Parts: sequence; structure tokens; C-alpha cells
Amino acid sequence: MKAFRLDELEAERAANDGAYLQFLRERNMSVGLYALDAGELDPQQPHQQDEVYFVVSGRASITVGTETTQVGRGSVVYVPAGVAHKFHHITEDLRVMVVFSPPEG
Repeated sequence: MKAFRLDELEAERAANDGAYLQFLRERNMSVGLYALDAGELDPQQPHQQDEVYFVVSGRASITVGTETTQVGRGSVVYVPAGVAHKFHHITEDLRVMVVFSPPEG
């Protein structure tokens, strides 16, 4: 079994000065923690994998293709492979768990 604590993952991500920390990689998926602070711009480009975002904390809007919605703690968003997407109007520091399938990179 592999088990993780969100507070420990956030500390590791912050210590590595990165917005993204991949903490699990398996044959069919990878999982990471993505962080954007309030007011920050999301630099993402479309990925070659399907993604699921689970918002752990924070508030923002996300645009996927031509659709926009507001997200907050507990929101889940699916992004198909190759589709442009970005978080924006981040009003509270955003922490998002990201599942890629197949594994990212």
C-alpha cells in the first residue's frame, strides 16, 4: 500500500520551489499536487493525457476549451487530453490534486 498525507506533500512541494509535485507514478496513471497562489497566472499548456483535478483548497475559475466554471474545495474537473485549460481569477491560494492517465511525462 502507498499512503500519503496532504500536509507532508505540500511541505515537500514547497521545499522544492515548484508549483507541481508528482508523488505517485504507476503503469496507468500518475498523481501530483499542483499549487497556484491567489493572483498567480497558470502557465499550463495542453497535456497528452486525460486529467482529473480535485480541488483540495482555494477558489478560482477554470476554463476548459470554451467552457468556464468556478471551482472551490471539493470541486472535481475532467480535462480531456489535448484540450487547452487554465485556472484563472484565483482568489484564494489553490491546491489541486491532479490525476493523469496514462502517466504524465
